[in-house]
Amino acid sequence: MKTYAMKPADVEKDWTLIDAEGLVVGRLASVIATRLRGKHKATFTPNVDTGDNIVVINADKVVYTGKKRTDKKFYWHTGYPGGIKERTMEKLLGGKHPERVLKKAVERMMPKESPLARKQMTNLKIYAGAEHPHEAQNPKVLDVAAMNPKNKKDA
Repeated sequence: MKTYAMKPADVEKDWTLIDAEGLVVGRLASVIATRLRGKHKATFTPNVDTGDNIVVINADKVVYTGKKRTDKKFYWHTGYPGGIKERTMEKLLGGKHPERVLKKAVERMMPKESPLARKQMTNLKIYAGAEHPHEAQNPKVLDVAAMNPKNKKDA
């Protein structure tokens, strides 16, 4: 038997729609990263972009388990003396770009410092609200909450 290696010309990309309302961030990010890389397909090839195009809506309504929303802090330094800054997850989700929280979570689950991973991240479209401009692609709806009961957190 020979191992089949997919060529870039043979790849067929699907469009997938995920509603992130009420879903746990880490679990959702791992599902998205798997589908972006194409690991859910039998024709997965590590050096070829075999993943799907993913559209995520309601990214501002994702949830965290425990007290991560209020207690988890992100630090950065301005470069000036005494310039350490911090921001909580609640401020990030309530700010101007709440979709960046989910984007960074997915980005951190992709292969590090890879041109292929950067290319695969361009196939991810995240929107804070319920509207998206990709209706013409007829995306298939993926119910992440039904995959595992732990994926959705009840309020």
